[in-house]
Amino acid sequence: MKIGLVKEIKVHEYRVGLTPDCVDAYVKNGHTVFVEKDAGIGAGFSNESYEAVGGTIITDKKKLFDDSEMIVKVKEPLAEEYDLFHEGQILYTYLHIAADKPQALALLEKKVKAIAYETITSREGGLPCLTPMSEIAGRLATQEGAKYLEKPFGGRGVLLGGVPGVQRGNVVIIGGGIVGLNACKMAVGLGANVTVLDISASRLAFYDDLFGSQVTTLFSNRSNIVKSIKEADLVIGAVLIPGAAAPKLISKEDLKLMKKAAVIVDVAIDQGGCFETSKATYHDNPTFVVNDVLHYCVANMPGAVSLTSTLALTSTTLRHGLAIANKGLEKALADDKHLLNGLNTYDGKLTNEPVAISLDLPFEAVTF
Repeated sequence: MKIGLVKEIKVHEYRVGLTPDCVDAYVKNGHTVFVEKDAGIGAGFSNESYEAVGGTIITDKKKLFDDSEMIVKVKEPLAEEYDLFHEGQILYTYLHIAADKPQALALLEKKVKAIAYETITSREGGLPCLTPMSEIAGRLATQEGAKYLEKPFGGRGVLLGGVPGVQRGNVVIIGGGIVGLNACKMAVGLGANVTVLDISASRLAFYDDLFGSQVTTLFSNRSNIVKSIKEADLVIGAVLIPGAAAPKLISKEDLKLMKKAAVIVDVAIDQGGCFETSKATYHDNPTFVVNDVLHYCVANMPGAVSLTSTLALTSTTLRHGLAIANKGLEKALADDKHLLNGLNTYDGKLTNEPVAISLDLPFEAVTF
């Protein structure tokens, strides 16, 4: 198969979909890999490092798309890339189309066969290609939240861990999944007072077993959310409904209950955000203020630590990518129901039901 590795064009996105080691694996399996010039520079991989393992450097992006049967990316295609795709082409990347109807319609119109990292499942019931980025985003959420609590960045001027004789900062984490767990580890490590809210009793019990008295656990309901955010210095939105848009759990009016210059970090922004006031931002201008509350809503948080993120991501995506290349997409999907769950669009059909519901578009199941 002819594989095209694309340079990301999202603002301050430095990750890359394949490392030189990944390209080496494709080449050794008999495939051709076209690498857009400087695709890996932001993650520390030179053009020469790709050429050394058999990759072919391409300077013309359109030619790369024209000649490739499968495009490998990190982030969803942007509007200026839509016309580069051709019918029947395989796209293997994060899509997050539940909150991006224009992208969904473009992929359907082009009849792209799109596999979304974030909806591929595992035998254990997890999301293996989403997990490493969720781990990184969770840890960054606390790290960035702590930074923006500093007065020069617009925050309250609170040190999360406090010092002897001074109260520690209060961190509220809404959602106890992978993002929430990693945000919690960082917040506990910094010495903050941490409250975690989730709808699952078993998940809350897991936190209680893991952190003991270091963390307060609460059922995620309206009453507990409102009580928690009133005392919060930092609120982290870590809600995920696989494939679907995130629910809005904090309204614009609710922000008036919070402390002035408190910080909220919305890690669910890729899925539309879990705060009513959230809107996607970029690393070069990451924050904005609504009702005196500082919002951090960067939609590609892991891009800031591009080397770590690229190595973590490709360690999970390579196996499925090789299966697609070695067997052909249809055979790979027929052989692996978990990879089939990653299929979002196929031959003009929207094939993931939660995504279709979120977009209010027709869902069509496909079998192979």
